[in-house]
Amino acid sequence: MKNDWILKAPLTINWAITNRCNFKCRHCYSRDDPSEELDRQNLSHCIEKIKEAGVFSINFGGGEPLLRKDLFDIAVFASGRGLSVSMNSNGYLISSETAVKLKESGFSKVGISIDSHIPGTHDDFRGVKESHKRALKALFPLNEVGIETSISTVICKINCKDIDKLIEMARQNNVKHLNFHNYKCTGLGYSNKDELDLSPEEWRVFYLEALNAKQKTSDIHISVEDPIIASLGYKDGSSLVKGSVCGKLSLNIKSNGDITPCGFIPIVIGNILNDNLSEIWNNSPVLDMMRNKTPRGKCQKCGYYSDCLGGCTARALALTGDINNPDPHCWYESQ
Repeated sequence: MKNDWILKAPLTINWAITNRCNFKCRHCYSRDDPSEELDRQNLSHCIEKIKEAGVFSINFGGGEPLLRKDLFDIAVFASGRGLSVSMNSNGYLISSETAVKLKESGFSKVGISIDSHIPGTHDDFRGVKESHKRALKALFPLNEVGIETSISTVICKINCKDIDKLIEMARQNNVKHLNFHNYKCTGLGYSNKDELDLSPEEWRVFYLEALNAKQKTSDIHISVEDPIIASLGYKDGSSLVKGSVCGKLSLNIKSNGDITPCGFIPIVIGNILNDNLSEIWNNSPVLDMMRNKTPRGKCQKCGYYSDCLGGCTARALALTGDINNPDPHCWYESQ
């Protein structure tokens, strides 16, 4: 199933500008990454390169981006080059003063990670006391200065039955976007998967309930981005591509400039300091394999494969060693 088109450049670069973090999350994929950080001068040079390649937006992550004292200067430079700038944060360091600086630096969106409506459950999962309280508290000043906020929730054993309560938490805090992220088995996510990950049948039940909630909820946009929901008859008409978006709409850049297809696929396909992004985007053998997967196993006879394309490439690679194998989260058995 050969792709007959690709975008001329990634729409978004997800950039882990630091691996430093003030949290100890039980599913973290970057805590043990020893990569050094690019300094601001090199970062600015690289931002120029991705702008010239035609990238539209940068989403800063990590680690915790706010641990970089030069984050605001980096954002000013990026937004000044016409790039849309956003950030993922645990919210712990965001005060009213910080929110003003983020707005002045050009940030248009900030996503805050909150994994439970229950403070103690979230705090235990993230490894820091009062992190739930601080995360919710961060939303107010961000909203006040006009930065679009979202809540990002990693779905796992601790919250898979709390969809309605998570939606209500977002509503009570004036958040219009709620992102349900499927659990990834990378880094500590792999080490703790037996305790935290759901079984395929549990994922099926969760997605049925989440899609039902999405259909009934008009005041909050609920994002349920997982290719395997195609087998439930759901098609996301807003997506430009089928299957995983990694390597098709976005790329990941690590703190040292290494380029990977996504943050959960540890295959280095270049380095933004030394390599041409357009050349990598158009000619990387790894990206070509991801864009043109070969169905294996039960995918070969599945009628939903043309929409699902095997599910999450990162999960297949992490748990089976082959990006073409069926997503281990998939519950569907073709007849």
